[in-house]
Amino acid sequence: MPSFLNFSNYINEQTEALAQEVVEKVIWRMQLELPTWEEEQAVQMFMEFWSFLAESLLDEETRDDGDAVPDALLEWSAKNSEMQVTSGGEINEIVVRYPPTREVFNDIVTRISVELDMSVKENALIIKRINAMLDISLNETFFSYKRLSDQYKKEAQEEMLKLSAPLVPIKDEVVVLPLIGEIDSLKVEHIMKNVVPSIAEIEVDHLIVDFSGTLTINEQIAESLHQIGNSLRLMGVHVVITGLRPELVQAIVHSNIEIAVIDSYATVKQAVEHI
Repeated sequence: MPSFLNFSNYINEQTEALAQEVVEKVIWRMQLELPTWEEEQAVQMFMEFWSFLAESLLDEETRDDGDAVPDALLEWSAKNSEMQVTSGGEINEIVVRYPPTREVFNDIVTRISVELDMSVKENALIIKRINAMLDISLNETFFSYKRLSDQYKKEAQEEMLKLSAPLVPIKDEVVVLPLIGEIDSLKVEHIMKNVVPSIAEIEVDHLIVDFSGTLTINEQIAESLHQIGNSLRLMGVHVVITGLRPELVQAIVHSNIEIAVIDSYATVKQAVEHI
């Protein structure tokens, strides 16, 4: 116990210097170029890391608790993941920093242990405790990156769906729904859940569905779009189709939809003039 007390006192007296040493040596070993604010954030986190380690070593139960870590370490790990996700970076750019960080901690702890005449067993226990804390940090980094990456992809996908099927008012009671890119089940679901209710809210009389920007469409999707069209007609909306290329017409015909009963024009301009 006296050895751990001496070690804890030493750390508490040198917290900032030790945190600064960790950051500087990791940066040097990896030849990193970090902005000043990120270095300062890392130093602050490692100060709390050292302080937590010093406190935990004084309590035998806490000393052996591999799941105990400072909240600042978890927050820092999650923050690193968030920066990677929002900047489009990869998780490996963070993970590669952990091995040199462990080496730096091991060197520092061993140096202090020699200076304080601690036993090999005591030195090994402290290093084991540090590695357990870093392992939890690494796990939090992975979990946060996966969670935030999935959330980011979902939000980006929703935004892309909005852009690929926007409602464009062009005159009183007439709107155009340009379908852009590939028409798939996700886009059809977006139209049913978001576009159709919007059409009902703005009390549209005429809807021009423009396929001129559509890349592909299959028979199943054509049938789904037809059902959406039927729903709109039951709501009293006059649905007009424009921009159908021959290959899209073929897909619609193969789905057994009677295209002849649907008002269809070559361009949006022609449809508007007819309306």
